[in-house]
Amino acid sequence: MPANESAPPVKKKGRRARLIVLVLVLALFAGLGYGAYWGVDGVRASFPQTTGSLKVPGLTGTVDVKRDAHGIPQLYADSDADLFRAQGFVHAQDRFWEMDVRRHMTSGRLSEMFGSGQVETDAFLRTLGWRQVAQTEYDKKLSDETKKNLQAYADGVNAYLKGKSGKDLSVEHAALELSDSYRPEEWSPVDSVAWLKAMAWDLRGNMQDEIDRALMSNKLTQAQIDELYPPYPFDRNKPIVEGGKVEGGKYAPQGAGGTGTGTGTGTGSGTVPGAQPGANGTPTGLAGNATAQGAAVGLRTQLSSLAETLDEIPAILGPNGSGIGSNSWVISGKYTTTGKPLLANDPHLSPQLPSVWYQMGLHCRAASAQCQYDVAGYTFSGTPGVIIGHNTDIAWGMTNLGADVTDLYLEQVKPEGYVYDNKVLPFTTREEVIKVAGGDSKKMTVRMTNNGPLVSDRSDELASVGARAPVASSAPDRGSGYAVALRWTALEPGKSMDAIFKLNKAKDFTEFRKAAADFEVPSQNLIYADAKGPNGGNIGYQAPGRIPVRGAGDGRMPAPGWDSKYAWKTGKDGATEYIPQNELPWDSNPSRGYIVTANQAVVESGTGAGKYPYTLTTDWGYGARSQRINDLIEAKIKDSGKISTDDMRTMQMDNSSEIAALLTPMLARIQVSDPDVRSAQKLLEGWNYTQEPDSAAAAYFNAVWRNILKLGFGDKMPKELRIEGSCVNVPADSSGPADELAEVVRECGTRDADSAQPDGGDRWFEVVRRLVKDEKSPWWQSPAVRNKPAATTRDELFARAMEDARWELTAKLGKDQSTWSWGRLHQLTLKNQTIGTEGPGYMQWLLNRGPWNLGGGEATVNATGWNASGGYGVTWVPSMRMVVNLNDLDKSRWINLTGASGHAYNGNYTDQTTMWAKGELLEWPFGKEAVDKATVDTLTLEPDGS
Repeated sequence: MPANESAPPVKKKGRRARLIVLVLVLALFAGLGYGAYWGVDGVRASFPQTTGSLKVPGLTGTVDVKRDAHGIPQLYADSDADLFRAQGFVHAQDRFWEMDVRRHMTSGRLSEMFGSGQVETDAFLRTLGWRQVAQTEYDKKLSDETKKNLQAYADGVNAYLKGKSGKDLSVEHAALELSDSYRPEEWSPVDSVAWLKAMAWDLRGNMQDEIDRALMSNKLTQAQIDELYPPYPFDRNKPIVEGGKVEGGKYAPQGAGGTGTGTGTGTGSGTVPGAQPGANGTPTGLAGNATAQGAAVGLRTQLSSLAETLDEIPAILGPNGSGIGSNSWVISGKYTTTGKPLLANDPHLSPQLPSVWYQMGLHCRAASAQCQYDVAGYTFSGTPGVIIGHNTDIAWGMTNLGADVTDLYLEQVKPEGYVYDNKVLPFTTREEVIKVAGGDSKKMTVRMTNNGPLVSDRSDELASVGARAPVASSAPDRGSGYAVALRWTALEPGKSMDAIFKLNKAKDFTEFRKAAADFEVPSQNLIYADAKGPNGGNIGYQAPGRIPVRGAGDGRMPAPGWDSKYAWKTGKDGATEYIPQNELPWDSNPSRGYIVTANQAVVESGTGAGKYPYTLTTDWGYGARSQRINDLIEAKIKDSGKISTDDMRTMQMDNSSEIAALLTPMLARIQVSDPDVRSAQKLLEGWNYTQEPDSAAAAYFNAVWRNILKLGFGDKMPKELRIEGSCVNVPADSSGPADELAEVVRECGTRDADSAQPDGGDRWFEVVRRLVKDEKSPWWQSPAVRNKPAATTRDELFARAMEDARWELTAKLGKDQSTWSWGRLHQLTLKNQTIGTEGPGYMQWLLNRGPWNLGGGEATVNATGWNASGGYGVTWVPSMRMVVNLNDLDKSRWINLTGASGHAYNGNYTDQTTMWAKGELLEWPFGKEAVDKATVDTLTLEPDGS
């Protein structure tokens, strides 16, 4: 239950009351007369018209916009152009502030809205060049049909914007207009394409792990780093696809059948990469004969600076690291109560206000060559089409595949260019001008190598990257230091926007796989279901994506950019080689009767029999969530033989903790003398390891887990990975041996709370699982602190963690354990992006909502993530939940994190959040009769006659 519930949905009396409150507050802050006018007029004027009719330029026929009690619209039109024009109009009605901020972010123009504080962020994003790539995609890659849809969508947005002032668009635009006379420009099709780059950025793979491993090497040996990045436990946690193989240039699933094989398209020769990780999944060396540890020492300061820069980039989809993920699974009709497949999905992303998702239906009144869509699901405001959902024939879901599609390269730079195979090549450059609201414009030059843009140019510290890095003797002279370039698949033009429209129209598994072949960036696990055929329908899986084939190196550490052996492979035509689409893993109607994807390994790679010949990544999620879902499904099938829609919902809310099941019995056996600590320890007796929001045992266990990680691992991390303000004593000369007589200094962490280590995700589950049997592992040693003796064994460290946890919770929740609960620690606060995060305090108070007390936690199926280094607050969440019933689509269910509206004080701003927190799902009408029954407001969009 939330500690501070939002108002109920769509009650005009409630709306009026909230307006009065807003008026009073704004009057206090802005002056009685002026504040009252701005409050009422600014808030009410921006609410969308949802009944009656409106003239929209460009429409060729009428479009009905039918909204239910939660403001979720279903659109009905007679042509594709009218449908997408109306989608743009309606998105802008509810979410234009979100859209406007997003397009400024993706093009590196936040400074135009928010001033000089965003210049560094803009400079980094301009260096990546998202907008330029999106423009090239639109000009040269996308189909004519996709371009027409994008243009129609943009026309709809612009029809909404025409003639409106800031207060007509949103309270945020009103505030911005008052402060800086800001007026939004027209929407363009490229604005929509660029948004997919932001999506790709936050799902980019192992870039943060690559940085962190290099930073760790300053204090840890390679063997220690290996212990903190253990190999995937294939013996315990199942991969997504089992038993398939690549034959004759195609991937062949084990025993698949019934849905058709389809055909994929893709480039690449199919050559198996020459450099695989070592037997334990660890890197073989940064520069051939140089150790990864030695090379990374020289990168410490530079990569730390890059990590800080990454933290400053808006996390549109959430923090990137071991925590981020998603769940999806699909069950054959053989094992469902409906006799047809059931499909569930809940992507785990950053908690946004409004939610990154917008629920919507797009319907052609009659199918024809001019009107091809009948689809509903979750959309992105600013982008046409449906990203996740179902049409009349198929349903699909997505989770992050986590493929390694980014590499950092050290570059040896000279005044005239950069070194490559003993030659000096000229940089490719472009000039950029960053306009700054209220200030002077900033000029910058972007420098590009054949390994990508120099991201080190955006920081004074990064300008000397690699200055001390020991590398192979054959490396070029370091001069003034090495720079850092970023190679990333999303910086090359692709066709992902084509894939969205193809998915929306797909009628079977063959068409689904063809659509997936165009879903190049970001690489996602795509699951599938339909209700066709004699066996209750079909289920399937496809791993799409543009995934590079590497030369030397394995992508785990920064590579030497001056040596062509480490470049991504190219074909005879000079084009980059990617794993051919036909050879990417897929599955169809597996004999087990279900498919689960939750960021675990897709397949087991290697050179032996039954191994996949390509390396997709070595930084998978470790399978805690996926295996729990597998176990829940198998237990339900064994118990009753059938799974219902409500069973799927119950699984989505499963709060069981794998690490608690492992450690709690050990904690319960430890001898504790302090009566207060013993009292807390007794909370764990009989606990079933579920993290319900009212559980005192869950609160105490998670506090113990956090302190185990801090004492065992966090205090041993370099400062660049520890949370800002976390201080430990270290030898004054950190390069020499530490002993009792060594001079010590106080060293404090510098990492942002959302990305500090150890974060407590399922990688740390696996680390502790492997170490916990060794009671005298050096990791369990912790020095004496104040009146606490040194810990020299596992149980001694666990005892200290239990004591520290007791007093931490006493400080946070009070001494009376009967008042403790996990939800009081583990709270979600929804923050309106930009102004609600960094704006004036009173604007944050007006725009933000919460907190809600949540259950769940790290690596549980109900994945309400928190960073164990940063605290207990919720940092990422199931951003939506859905269960699609292929037997009767009108009996499908869905929920959003917030609501349809992006307007503060609109009744649909956060009207779904309390239901979401409880695990409830809304009805999801799809057919015309069901939609009409649910409709409370109808708006007719009409041609204006022009």
